Amino acid sequence: MEIIKANNVVYEYIRRDEEGNVEGITRAVNDVSLDIEQGQFIAILGHNGSGKSTLAKHMNAILNPTEGTLWVDGMDTKDEDNIWKVRQTAGMVFQNPDNQIIGQVVEEDVGFGPENMGIPTEEIWQRVEESLRAVGMYEYRKYSPNKLSGGQKQRVSIAGVLAMHPKCIVLDEPTAMLDPSGRKEVIRAVRGLNQVEGVTLILITHYMEEIIHADKVFVMDEGKIAMQGTPREIFSQVEQLKKLRLDVPQVTLLSYELQKRGIPLPDGILTREELVNALGYGKTDRK
Repeated sequence: MEIIKANNVVYEYIRRDEEGNVEGITRAVNDVSLDIEQGQFIAILGHNGSGKSTLAKHMNAILNPTEGTLWVDGMDTKDEDNIWKVRQTAGMVFQNPDNQIIGQVVEEDVGFGPENMGIPTEEIWQRVEESLRAVGMYEYRKYSPNKLSGGQKQRVSIAGVLAMHPKCIVLDEPTAMLDPSGRKEVIRAVRGLNQVEGVTLILITHYMEEIIHADKVFVMDEGKIAMQGTPREIFSQVEQLKKLRLDVPQVTLLSYELQKRGIPLPDGILTREELVNALGYGKTDRK
């Protein structure tokens, strides 16, 4: 079943100068159509200004289409009567966890959303425990968020969304402000939500290594979907990605350069293990 469906979505905004005078109209999303099935892990890529974050905000009804329609679990996001149901169905995680964490203690912060939904107290604490365990943060439940690392804070933010029992979580560049260790923590946690809890994930990112396990990838450029396919299909097109000002995972680029030097390798190698096996060195246990 489709959890997100976009039909010819256009989003335009008015540009103004420093004095407030109208300079023109920018079309940030340009005739985008896509379907996302319940339970999928979807990645949306694109360089800065490609329209990926603007599209993401439509999935939580933060923005509404100028033209076209976007449905969340069958609900038209332009219908004001649907707005709270849409936001409960599709939770949103942003770049900076400090903008989402408001509690003085981790478990209180995670319980804030369910409390506002009117969930009974006993069930709130059950949801808090389940959500913190799901992202590997239960042992920090009594901590102040100020004592946590960036990656830990972001996992708490994700737990806070998860506690509201959404069918879908939209993560708008959730690792952009984190170091490599923090990025790995967060991606490991969200993949677990998808694989174990069955939550639909929509990951907006420009870090190529984060999407190699996605079911499907959409690449945006100038507000349009420029490419779509599996990670292997997308990363098999190194030159096209370069034209779109995007990188590829280091191991994919290495494989591509080896191919150009005459070494017979399959297209779209995604992991070190795949490269080692393709080179004929057998399996490896390295991570």
